Amino acid sequence: MDTLTVCRLEELPEGEMRLVEVDGCKIGVFRCGNGDLYAIEDRCSHDDGPLCEGEWDEETCMVVCPRHGSAFELATGRPRSLPAFLPVATYSVRVVDGVVKVDVPG
Repeated sequence: MDTLTVCRLEELPEGEMRLVEVDGCKIGVFRCGNGDLYAIEDRCSHDDGPLCEGEWDEETCMVVCPRHGSAFELATGRPRSLPAFLPVATYSVRVVDGVVKVDVPG
């Protein structure tokens, strides 16, 4: 596992998202309204669209693909509506000494 440094926690307030890239893979790091942090692949499983460009709800912790409207759970990557039916990758997020870090496969 490799560790990707995203930003300091105070630079990612509740209701905000940060898009980062590692080895050509884009990852959206979200901070929900309850303070929970989630990282999800920026690729809709329906048509490879830019998932993290879609609207997201900080209370339900779900993001909606801007192309065809599939909703995904940030915690699990599971689709909650069609046309997507396959999950997208999620990654472990942690805070170390006030810095947000994402664990990605190496």
